[in-house]
Amino acid sequence: MRREREESYIDYSMIFIILFLLAFGLIMLYSTSSYEANLDFGDSAYYFKHQLIPSLMGLAGMVVLSYIPYKIYYRLAMPIYMVAAALLVAIIPFGKTVNGAKRWIIIKGVSIQPAEVAKVAAIIFTATMIIKLKKNLTTGKGFLTALAFPAVLAGMVYTITRNLSSAIIIMGITVVMLFISTPGYRMYIAVALALAAFVAALVVIIANSNQTSGMNYRFERVLAWLDPQAHASGKGFQTLQALYAIGSGGIFGKGLGESMQKMGFIPEAQNDMIFSIICEELGLFGAIAVMLMFLLLIWRLMVVANNAPDMFGALLVIGVMGHIAIQVILNIAVVTNTIPNTGITLPFISYGGSAVIIQLAEIGIALNVARNIGRE
Repeated sequence: MRREREESYIDYSMIFIILFLLAFGLIMLYSTSSYEANLDFGDSAYYFKHQLIPSLMGLAGMVVLSYIPYKIYYRLAMPIYMVAAALLVAIIPFGKTVNGAKRWIIIKGVSIQPAEVAKVAAIIFTATMIIKLKKNLTTGKGFLTALAFPAVLAGMVYTITRNLSSAIIIMGITVVMLFISTPGYRMYIAVALALAAFVAALVVIIANSNQTSGMNYRFERVLAWLDPQAHASGKGFQTLQALYAIGSGGIFGKGLGESMQKMGFIPEAQNDMIFSIICEELGLFGAIAVMLMFLLLIWRLMVVANNAPDMFGALLVIGVMGHIAIQVILNIAVVTNTIPNTGITLPFISYGGSAVIIQLAEIGIALNVARNIGRE
């Protein structure tokens, strides 16, 4: 008897984009952090080495996850959700404080940021809830049920780690997945308009406030966003230095490794503000090239989602796409002072071991969905 050979679809374009972003990220990380690393640790490659190992681990995890059938996550959604919640709770007694923020836990010498685990848990759990609720998702009760569990994770991230940006990203991922899954846009448009009106009113109130002493530091960031030069010695310092870096880069940049703003002017430039150093060293050309690579990645994820074998696979890929898209948009918006400054990293490029491992794990899940395209 002849057995028909099963063929799997491998998205080489997505793999190439990921490898390019990782390699480019490591090069830019070394260029951005070498001066500070040499001053602080006596090793210019300190941050590079600490990012290289998680990147290789993440690539290995991506390959492994690309072979694990994605349908298994449907049964593991609740355990994954509970693990994410448990890791967040573990921060309270066992958390490690870095730069005044208690957001990490150390497990056998390995630093883990539970907020990153919560993001992938939100993707898997929301996809599972959407499939289970089906037509009930169009009712108010069903919609709120699907929204409630990720909202709990987001609330835990904010209250325990004081990480508002990660909480916003978790809710953003959830809303994107629900938006794609439910017919009709009126409710979303109404909510978006109401939220925009609330934010605008809040900004006006903060801007007209005469009292700045004792103000919430997030409100101070709003004032620094509105007028960074007036807060040049405070909350507006990092933003101003980033804008100087972007402006001085010109069209083609100063050249790789030639940045001046990384010489202690931009605090922690290898984290949230690495895009400003890309602009300074590689210019507008380099910045557009990076944005185009992210657009290509999002496009490939969209192609995989549109051709997924089932709704669950499509939702997983949409969640991954939403996560990357939201984080890229917010990071670039912060660096260019389009929105108030908040701690959001640039996927695959900014320094952060937990983040790159989780992001590559998500790509591994998307690649497994792609493998099953065309199979019955």
